[in-house]
Amino acid sequence: MFRVSRLTDYATVVMTCIATHPGDDVLSTAQIAEEAHLELPTVSKLLKSLGHAGLVESFRGVNGGYRLARPAQQISVADIVEAIEGPLGMTECTLGEGQCEREAQCGVRGSWQRINHVLDNALRTMSLADMLHPAPSPVATVALTELKGRTAS
Repeated sequence: MFRVSRLTDYATVVMTCIATHPGDDVLSTAQIAEEAHLELPTVSKLLKSLGHAGLVESFRGVNGGYRLARPAQQISVADIVEAIEGPLGMTECTLGEGQCEREAQCGVRGSWQRINHVLDNALRTMSLADMLHPAPSPVATVALTELKGRTAS
């Protein structure tokens, strides 16, 4: 199964939690953990990585905490994934030349690079703001399409 790590999933939860608050609000780590329903040490670890990546700003002091470093529309899902996982790459060869000793004789390298490009583009196109508004379920979309088809006849 291909999937992001649990920490990356939790990082998107933390970021969407922060994004639901007005831009100037500074949230404590404890508040984020409570609202996200995650353990405090996990949230602290994630916020440190997200801060190093420039996705959140931290403030010290009694009223300290975290807020988004830029508007949610300007933060892509790829930014969040890369903050936790590192560079996006389905296989070693999608990260660059010379990463795999089988590169010269590999017949599927180009295909993996195309797949990686599609995935990378999808993650870069989806913003944190988009994550706040989940897409309708496929069942609801199909039902709506069928309903529209019946009324158009």
